[in-house]
Amino acid sequence: MNLKYKTIFFTVLAFFFLSSSKAQDLNSLMEEEAPVGKEFTAATFKGTRLINMHTIETQGKRVLEYRISHRFGDINSGGANAFGLDGGASIRMGLEYCFDGRLNIGLGRTNINKTVDGYAKYRLLRQTTGKQNPLSITLLAATYYITAKDPNQAINGYNRYSPTTNRMSYCFQAMFARKFGDKLSLQLAPTMVHFNLVERAIDKNDMFALAFVGRVKITKRMAFTAEYAYRLTTDYAAQKDAAGSALYYNPIAFGVDIETGGHVFQIHVANSQGMIESQFIPFTSTSLKDWGLRIGFNISRVFSL
Repeated sequence: MNLKYKTIFFTVLAFFFLSSSKAQDLNSLMEEEAPVGKEFTAATFKGTRLINMHTIETQGKRVLEYRISHRFGDINSGGANAFGLDGGASIRMGLEYCFDGRLNIGLGRTNINKTVDGYAKYRLLRQTTGKQNPLSITLLAATYYITAKDPNQAINGYNRYSPTTNRMSYCFQAMFARKFGDKLSLQLAPTMVHFNLVERAIDKNDMFALAFVGRVKITKRMAFTAEYAYRLTTDYAAQKDAAGSALYYNPIAFGVDIETGGHVFQIHVANSQGMIESQFIPFTSTSLKDWGLRIGFNISRVFSL
């Protein structure tokens, strides 16, 4: 077992077997005290992210979350590549903190383009069990900064990341969600991704999409999840190679959430390699119909401070 897989293996083991005397159930860590006369709907989703996408959830007051996400290579790379397990993996690690049960901030890094990401998420409105608030609404603003060097600088004679602002992109979302009974939760999120530097001269700097998120509870501690983003900006959606085939596709993912006390373990398949909005929404390069899928997992640990 090489060093990369030893690191992955022992990281997962550490999350499963590390316990804390202060560990609490996820429900209690994500609850917010409701005003008199109102009762909030609890656990619309089990975490602040579903697979790749954010959910309307924020952590409870003074709760810290550490999250690691891992995505293997393409399943359709064949048996010689262990159906993607041998290479082409992407990984993201991040920390999230909530101040008051409503304002979440986060910081992470992914190995794709060595990108650092940061975000702020605010719970604007929370669904109640009565008729007062039929929806939960959360707002998101995120920024992404590429730290990798321009690999073509020597060939092209210039640095594409000069000025430094060319390294930056942004995402803005308004998330609307509703929990239907005890088992079904749905979310819709109009999304804008802005790039300071675009790939082609004809590309727009702003890309718009509609993101769909769903969760179906199977057992007390297990749920089926799915997410999909429909890209509305036609110049990105219509990009084709020299043979006339599409370059990029709408991202889609399916998964299973398994809750174990203070942990949530998520295993999934997705057609995107990237795990942040500036990567997977515009630049998913493999399609579901060609089995351009990747096996992956997310695991998170929460701490009450």
